[in-house]
Amino acid sequence: MLSHEEREALFLDLESDRVERKRSPSDRRAIRQAICAFANDLPDHRKPGVIFVGVEDEGACAHLKITDQLLRDLAQMRDDGNILPFPNLTVAKHRIHQCEVATIEVAPADNPPVRYNGRVWIRVGPRRAQATPEEERRLTEKRRAGSLSFDQQSIAGATLDDLDLESFRILYLPNAVSPDVLVENNRSIEQQLRSLRLLTPDGRPTVAAVLLFAKDPPRYLPGAYIQFARFEGTEITDPIRHQAELTGALPTLLRRLDEVLEANISIATEVRTPTEERRPDYPLVALQQLARNLPMHRSYESTNAPTRIYWFSDRIEFDSPGGLYGRVSPENFGKGVTDYRNPLLAEGMKILGYVQRFGLGIPLTEEALRKNGNPKPEYRFEPTHLLTILRRS
Repeated sequence: MLSHEEREALFLDLESDRVERKRSPSDRRAIRQAICAFANDLPDHRKPGVIFVGVEDEGACAHLKITDQLLRDLAQMRDDGNILPFPNLTVAKHRIHQCEVATIEVAPADNPPVRYNGRVWIRVGPRRAQATPEEERRLTEKRRAGSLSFDQQSIAGATLDDLDLESFRILYLPNAVSPDVLVENNRSIEQQLRSLRLLTPDGRPTVAAVLLFAKDPPRYLPGAYIQFARFEGTEITDPIRHQAELTGALPTLLRRLDEVLEANISIATEVRTPTEERRPDYPLVALQQLARNLPMHRSYESTNAPTRIYWFSDRIEFDSPGGLYGRVSPENFGKGVTDYRNPLLAEGMKILGYVQRFGLGIPLTEEALRKNGNPKPEYRFEPTHLLTILRRS
């Protein structure tokens, strides 16, 4: 990010389109707006913007105590799902001219526009403002094609006719863009899809658009389905009680998957005077978290293998094509470290309501299992896939 000299120069400068000061972290809404604005980098500085927390508006030190908890709270703004796509930011504690401050350094986004709660914020000199449709268009044109993740690339042969646009209008758009913004701009469906990075500049659907809204995703992505099988015993050679190939756009696929998981859970009743206790062999919330991770984190680029859920009499196996990605390692897996092979798809699942906050899937799974009396999950990390095993309670 910035050198000490660059950070000090910005600290001593007036508020500008690269600097914002906050006396305390209490106004989280304004801080998130500033993060969004610096990520959009409308002036095209191509340099980080900085939010100094612990400094008065005029530049005097506010003598704020910078604790580890404060730094963690600021850092969590990256992954709480309010700012999409994920901003690239660094949070740290610094002492500048005898003043202890927390800094949030925000790098310009490769794929703007970035939104906070459905609104695009930009920096106009020393103040924040909502972007106009023309400013949003300028941000869209700034996208750096060479840095696009696979889910943001176009699919050869796919057209708007392949997408369920009614589903996009009803399920997605009202949650992705603030209602008052939708009323004001009156843009066409193509412009709305392009602004949300679901169409490329030349009008072709992206991989994420096909996964989220295509009438037949496997037509273009052969592995885009979930293979479910319920076995009578503990081996893959045992008789199959039930099997299904779950396919369709993600809202349909995940709804069907919830139904299959719920139908296969067994409930045991223990009579304990004077009450009875009903306990499932697996908690539904844990199964849902792991199942939703499958389409979000799998690799679609390097394999046509489906994701797989095999339910045995003593365990359930969740098998996801593609190993760990980016900065996630076996050592930090499930401990709050996040990275996304498919960032636009992850954003789409958050907008559709399948993700509450990024980075919580594994902790929520483990907590639900513990409360239900199940052992912790077993994780097997391989270069080509990730296998998660749940054991019965």
